[in-house]
Amino acid sequence: MQAGDTTIIERPGPRSDEAFQKLLLRFSVAAAQGPDAASLIRQFCQATREFFQVDGAYFWHCDSSGELIGTEADGVMAERFRGTRLKASESAVAVEAVRQRKTIRANHLDPTRYRLAAEFHARSIMAAPLVVSNEVIGAAVFLHCSDPDFFSEDLAAKATILAGQLGSLLEAGRLTRVSREQHRRAQILVEVAQTLHSMTDAKAVVEAVADRLRVLLRTRLVCIMLRQGGSFALHAVAAESAQLAASARAKHDRKGLQFAADLASRAVGAGEPVAVPIDPATHALGSLVPAGMLIAAPFRTSQTEGAVLVYPRQDGAFSPEEKSVISAVAGFGSVAIANAELYSSSRAHTHELHQLLDVSSELGSIGQLDDFLQKFALRAADFLGFGRAFIGLLEEGAFRVRWSAESGATRRVELVFPEGPASRALMNREVFWTDDPSTIPGANLDVIAKFNVRQILAVPLLGTEGQVLGMFGVLDRLDGSQISHEDIRRARALAAQVAVTLEASRNLDLSERHRTRAESLMSLALELNSLLKLPDFAQSFARRAADMLGAQTAALAVKQESGLETLVLAQGIEADQHRPLFRRFSHALQAALDKHAEPIVSSTSTEILGAALGAELGGGDCTLVRLMGGSAELVGVLCLANRGKPLAAEDQQLLQAIAGHASVALENARLFTRMEQANRHWIEIFDAIGDFIVARCWRWDRQRLSWRALSAGAPVKARVSMSIRCWNAPIWSRPPESTVLPAKACRPSMS
Repeated sequence: MQAGDTTIIERPGPRSDEAFQKLLLRFSVAAAQGPDAASLIRQFCQATREFFQVDGAYFWHCDSSGELIGTEADGVMAERFRGTRLKASESAVAVEAVRQRKTIRANHLDPTRYRLAAEFHARSIMAAPLVVSNEVIGAAVFLHCSDPDFFSEDLAAKATILAGQLGSLLEAGRLTRVSREQHRRAQILVEVAQTLHSMTDAKAVVEAVADRLRVLLRTRLVCIMLRQGGSFALHAVAAESAQLAASARAKHDRKGLQFAADLASRAVGAGEPVAVPIDPATHALGSLVPAGMLIAAPFRTSQTEGAVLVYPRQDGAFSPEEKSVISAVAGFGSVAIANAELYSSSRAHTHELHQLLDVSSELGSIGQLDDFLQKFALRAADFLGFGRAFIGLLEEGAFRVRWSAESGATRRVELVFPEGPASRALMNREVFWTDDPSTIPGANLDVIAKFNVRQILAVPLLGTEGQVLGMFGVLDRLDGSQISHEDIRRARALAAQVAVTLEASRNLDLSERHRTRAESLMSLALELNSLLKLPDFAQSFARRAADMLGAQTAALAVKQESGLETLVLAQGIEADQHRPLFRRFSHALQAALDKHAEPIVSSTSTEILGAALGAELGGGDCTLVRLMGGSAELVGVLCLANRGKPLAAEDQQLLQAIAGHASVALENARLFTRMEQANRHWIEIFDAIGDFIVARCWRWDRQRLSWRALSAGAPVKARVSMSIRCWNAPIWSRPPESTVLPAKACRPSMS
């Protein structure tokens, strides 16, 4: 530094808190752009290596068996690292970090203990695990090749935060991709249902099933075999190109056709999908298809038997979910083929089949499930010639009737179909009908009298795998005649048509809800990772969690050394004005956690919080969610109240995902708050230094110099000895007896 009165302010260092915050924001912005996981990890390694100023940054992926696989790296021996495997029993810093679920730093590295680190010439090393939903998915490792004492507690804390953020971003990206894929499949399934049920030609139906299934599963080749007489024949080929389709038809000679026919016969005989491995070297199709598992899904109608053959693909084996999709589409195809056969078998049923297709087409175009049920109740009564109709869905073991139709008008109802002979028959996938319900043993006479039921015909709605989705019923024929077998047949046909559309509509509705929740989780993770101050985090998290779960009231308490401390308690209740209420709530939460060991506790607010406090907060239902830290310790509790409905399985899964994101973000916020408090504490210490500093003159008598006067630039008259140093002159050993110096030219020594 040159002599003079110039003051130099240094820019923040590369590992300063400001640079760290910018790095966190940079990752959040990059993740919002939707990159794939590999690109995000690669960017993480590059950015963290530059930030920590280390020689290498590496990412280990933890598979289901606990083995670590080197995925991405930047720096020393990066190419050598990719593909490296570490068993859980090996001695490595990354393995210890994963096992202990906390950041491990090893300075003055022992090369005999850590063999792999020694191969990478590491003198010091640090590893931080990635914990998502209380499961370790990987670890980030940083090494330095020259400084044996490089990694400090501050670097370990920052690495913990960065690893937590990366884990949250990877999980959010995975959920988004899963949701998009489910949404794509649901759209294709709806398209299949709409397309197939508008066709009356059996050949066109078969070709459409093969084509849609190939697009849905992203495979190269799909064939459909149908039994004609006593043998199977190739009826449809769907390929990614016309040349491939022509080659497949040509190579299905006697040998290839016999193999496909035998496989179709096995599947039809078993009544379920059959998978067999094929090798291009021995299979009749040769190099047209890759090696893998060939799946044959059977389908059957009253006149036809057949199987859908799905050949292997380049992208890997089919998942169990995709295998169920094959069965579902095969079910679509079987229903469509049965409809086509029914249409062509008798011209007398032409009008009836046109009505069925109209109903299916109309209902298939309805996107909202509630609108679908309303329209179906009206069309069912008109189609079957009954005065009244109703439709219900199977929920929690009971049929809940949502819509009814009477005299050409619909109205919404909320009723539970009574337990009795009718409900038991429907649960057994059987049709129930009677011309006098009051004569049936075990019938509910009060309900019969209340709704003035004279006749009833109830039909179950079955899914593609035979599961009961719901039921619909019609009451009292318009012409007053008895219920005939033709009415039952027509009702069965209507149920078969509508059940497929209903299942597709429910799948689409479920997929849309999953997509919305995945997007909400991603936005929640991004928002929470950008909030480093605990009060801001608490308010934002409680509000977002209440919105996602549909709760009217949300509260958040964090774990402190003295116990739980409530930060947020319902909207509009301030902590300063209701301090006793906050303390009572914290004590009630602690008592509830001591009583219940489950991660998620759901009951009434009176049972969980006590009668007095539960009534004071509005009563209703109450759900507690434990927020667990990286070391499986309790870091906070989320309370959601007044949802108005019990927790479903998907709600619990969403709460677990929210708790995983919040736990990481809460630990980050608490760590940042502690850092901020420590910084404020040191500032207060420096500000508390006394206003005066004692200096000694060359005669050894004391001279009191005002620090504030020196800072203000006032001239000071002093007899200066070794205790005053000048910027522009060397140390004065024996100055004049009295000297007036400008304040900026002097500074007291620290001796």
